Amino acid sequence: MRYSSFSRRRFDTGFSLVELMVGLAIGMLAVIVMMQVFSLSENFKRQTTGGDDAQNDGAVALYALQRDMQSSGLGISNVQLLGCNVTLPSGVILNAISPVTINHARIPAGDPGSDTLLIIYGTANGASEGEIILAQNPQSTYTVSTAAPSATASAAYAQNDWLIAEPQVRPSPSCDLTVERVASVAGTTVTVPLGTPSVNNGALYNLGRLPKVLAYAVRSGNLTVCDFTANDCRVAGNVGNTAIWVPIGSNIVSLRAEYGRGTAALPSTGNIPVDTWDRTTPTTNCGWARISAVRFAVVSRSSTYDKGDGTNDRFATTAAPVWAGSVGSPIDLSVTDPDWQHYRYKAFQTYVPLRNMAWQDVAQIKTAGCP
Repeated sequence: MRYSSFSRRRFDTGFSLVELMVGLAIGMLAVIVMMQVFSLSENFKRQTTGGDDAQNDGAVALYALQRDMQSSGLGISNVQLLGCNVTLPSGVILNAISPVTINHARIPAGDPGSDTLLIIYGTANGASEGEIILAQNPQSTYTVSTAAPSATASAAYAQNDWLIAEPQVRPSPSCDLTVERVASVAGTTVTVPLGTPSVNNGALYNLGRLPKVLAYAVRSGNLTVCDFTANDCRVAGNVGNTAIWVPIGSNIVSLRAEYGRGTAALPSTGNIPVDTWDRTTPTTNCGWARISAVRFAVVSRSSTYDKGDGTNDRFATTAAPVWAGSVGSPIDLSVTDPDWQHYRYKAFQTYVPLRNMAWQDVAQIKTAGCP
């Protein structure tokens, strides 16, 4: 009885202070280990998610640019029209029009280290090479051969189409032309509000009712686009307006582009082969006629900031992305963000043949006096 009572009193006393402290220490260590594992897991998750974001944003931006660039030049690819200064119905003057212009003088610059692109194309049903103006009487009336081919065929011209009338001999030393909207169409006669003087036997170019004059630029980490047919993209108050310069791709940090041109002698037939890539913008219509491709790169960035520890082996990115044009047009991310190495990047690049330029008649280019 005495032994049993002693044993019962011993076990009734519970845990000692030392035992509680040891148990608490073990529990704290377990919590620390679990939190570290959770932190590492979340870090890897953020990095993976950030990489996916960069992948998606870059793909969307690349698709938008590539789609418009493939249509570029429709309605303005004739060598006689290339490089002319054109006044739009809004009064905006576009100097040296071409299918695609890198860093056009009329486009406000985007983020440092990024290029801008001006892409122009029409939406007309008629011939993109233009049509001969058979007669002009009065000045505001142009007679062409295919204004209305038949009573059942779709008319090549329609009310509110955008037209450019050019004299038979290209204006020199500067080619200054004006865009007007079609007021009416009757048979083979197209009437505009004012008309361009002395264009009999010249050419009439139809850009359609909804042509596109699209300016692309990277602004504040977004790929943005502005349509000159709807707004004056140059006005300072419009540059920061997201309703005018519309963001179409987020987390875009760089846009770089180069022209693909042929420098060899013009072939007797066929296309002008590309043998040089550079950023030199042509200054003559003959120079523009040799541009038949564009290559460009879009660089997207993850939205997650990776702290690292400030050493090279812990930066998320140790070297800027490269692309096919890095020799002449390197990607420099440090000009916009000194902490650029703490993010992950994805570079997307592609080559776009300017098909409306490739369809040019080499004989016509030679007739224009191009070497």
